[in-house]
Amino acid sequence: MRKPLVAVLFALAIAGAGAAPAVAAPVSAKPATASAASASAASAVTADTKAAAAPTLQAVNLAGTVALSNCSGSVVRFPNSLDTDPALVLSNGHCLSTGFPEPGEVLVNQASSRTFGLLNSAGTRVATLRASKLAYGTMTDTDVSIYQLTSTYATIKNSYGISALTVQDTHPTAGTAITVASGYWKRLYSCNIDGFVYRLKEGDWTWKDSVRYTSACQTIGGTSGSPVIDQSTGKVVAVNNTGNEDGARCTENNPCEVDASGTVTVRQGINYAQETYLIPACFTTGNQLNLSATACTLPKP
Repeated sequence: MRKPLVAVLFALAIAGAGAAPAVAAPVSAKPATASAASASAASAVTADTKAAAAPTLQAVNLAGTVALSNCSGSVVRFPNSLDTDPALVLSNGHCLSTGFPEPGEVLVNQASSRTFGLLNSAGTRVATLRASKLAYGTMTDTDVSIYQLTSTYATIKNSYGISALTVQDTHPTAGTAITVASGYWKRLYSCNIDGFVYRLKEGDWTWKDSVRYTSACQTIGGTSGSPVIDQSTGKVVAVNNTGNEDGARCTENNPCEVDASGTVTVRQGINYAQETYLIPACFTTGNQLNLSATACTLPKP
């Protein structure tokens, strides 16, 4: 989790900073990581002519991201979602307007009228979307919230020309070039997946198989809930949720890594996300949550 957003705004005001941190890439510019990697992929030729070409990377933009009152998020769909299905918004469990879920708490199909500011590729707010319910929310094993909207994908596309981001249904890969797209700050952070954390512990919460970024992604408060997008496919592979700010050990805003043998590692200044590939298996026909589906392994109430 990040510091409460009010603390971030206060810090920026004291520093005389603008609305965006200096470490974030402007939305009008291609992420530096993506540009460099694209040039390298286009020119590099391996000695082994049978070796596969490096993936072609693309500049990620803000289309389909949303701004919450306190966090970021995105309009998402799954590989089997239909255009006529009610659209979904993905964010963090700790971004719920009702506060942090307790360890072991799972919220399912709760009425909600929460609103989300929909952004286009340039980061301009083009619409306000409204939830009909919170389909799923938890901070146990993962840190995720999924809202069902009153609008379908087709309605959003036809009205605003914006398509939902697709959630990848396979495990992400270390070394992948990624972009964290923050709808709240209207900013992009680009880096790579550095690796995966067996257990990430922060305060009373523990998350499994978390994504660790390389140091270039210096996300801040308000970026919580941002989609983590694979630059080669444009698909969502994780949801941004926390980082170790002060070097403390396993406290709020200072998560620690715990390996399978129980060894604890603290990486000050490093940020993390929660994988999303498990989510599609838990949503069936009509984008409806089904935690009893055979392949669904998300925590249950």
